[in-house]
Amino acid sequence: MNDTNLVLGGKEFSSRLIVGTGKYSSMDVMKEAHEASGAQIITVALRRVSLPSGESLLEHLDTTRYTLLPNTAGCYTADEAVRTAYLAREAGLGEMIKLEVIGDSRTLFPDVEGLLEATRKLARDGFTVMPYTNDDPVIARKLEEAGAACVMPLAAPIGSGLGIRNPYNIKIILESVSVPVIVDAGVGTASDAAIAMELGCEGVLMNTAIAGARDPVAMARAMRLAIEAGRLAYRAGRIGKKLYATASSPLEGVPDWTS
Repeated sequence: MNDTNLVLGGKEFSSRLIVGTGKYSSMDVMKEAHEASGAQIITVALRRVSLPSGESLLEHLDTTRYTLLPNTAGCYTADEAVRTAYLAREAGLGEMIKLEVIGDSRTLFPDVEGLLEATRKLARDGFTVMPYTNDDPVIARKLEEAGAACVMPLAAPIGSGLGIRNPYNIKIILESVSVPVIVDAGVGTASDAAIAMELGCEGVLMNTAIAGARDPVAMARAMRLAIEAGRLAYRAGRIGKKLYATASSPLEGVPDWTS
């Protein structure tokens, strides 16, 4: 079964798993997990590039192998997020940006008004804008109209590991926009990633689910396989759900050898 690649900003990616760089126990573990994940896009928080050791996180990432996706994590206003995106571009990190405008410090839910404002500004200036948003189909449609290259609805609060709390909203978002839908935030384990892909999402972004696992490298590989399996299942087309049983070996037309 042939499949197309994920396309973002005119670039094609065969992997549909996007991973992060935070919360790992060491840089070596992070690099091993990235390798095991098969990811081609790695997101980096601009405000956390400098490590306590004085090194730069970028020194531990192979930019010839991975596409870096700078993000505006920690920004609470549209202006702050826009300035951070400009800094990323000036630092040579390109024009692909994961846009976050946080509206609440406890839940880390997005400020959708600020998100729409920042998306419009950055899209006009040539950025490939990938906005982290809530699971609201109306906002998803407005983000596409504002110039977003994709929409990234949360599955659940960032780092919660709760999985997809409202798959029905995700399904409506998929019907409401023509840009890729990439689930972001709240994935806890491989089955969560598979469900996102089975719904028809184009990809999944995660960090804590891998970095916080007891064995991050093994979990990264599990996520890779889950993404692949979920995508294949979606394209294969699942059977419909029924209330009552249907025999796997129907008896209609089979001779009755007992008579």
